[in-house]
Amino acid sequence: MKKRFFITGADSDTDQTSLTVGLLAAAARAGARSLGLKPIATGANLINGALRNRAALLIQEASSVNLPYEQTNPIVFELAVEPYVAAMKSNRLVTVSRLEGFIKGALLTPHEFTLVEGISGWRAPLNDREFLSDVAKALGFPVILVVNIEPGGLNHAILTAETIVRDGLILAGWVVNIGQEKMPFYEDSVSSLASLLSAHIIRCVTF
Repeated sequence: MKKRFFITGADSDTDQTSLTVGLLAAAARAGARSLGLKPIATGANLINGALRNRAALLIQEASSVNLPYEQTNPIVFELAVEPYVAAMKSNRLVTVSRLEGFIKGALLTPHEFTLVEGISGWRAPLNDREFLSDVAKALGFPVILVVNIEPGGLNHAILTAETIVRDGLILAGWVVNIGQEKMPFYEDSVSSLASLLSAHIIRCVTF
């Protein structure tokens, strides 16, 4: 049975890729054919004449299923800005149907475990009518939420979790960044969030 999840962050500062890469590596060690996708990315450098995003390259490398970069990350922009802004500045239109088509095409490759990593936050705009969350809704995969423990972090996490569920998707769990454990009352913040979110904490990871 295939296991497929959508990775999102409570805000744009969460390092979703560290979690994605870690889970892909763990799946590969367990013998599962793992496949990671970064359907849209901003912030890229020219490598051998082609734009390449660092997060997408890490995801491609961590996947045990070998896909060309263009399938791992079909839409990439050089500017490190919000996807809607990057698309406008590049005179390109990004749509949910196009992203969904790219993802489902890649999923035709035999695999057992898939992670589709988002960009920015749950409601990151893609154009003037559609959001990244619409891609997740079209896929219907359970969602894993990456959370920062910082001022305002609990608010962001709770609002995002509520929106995911309101959008009709399963919140499979959440992951907290322990790179911030030196923050005052860090453990209290994690405990408070655990009592407020309906989903279980999966684990704590250092980003």
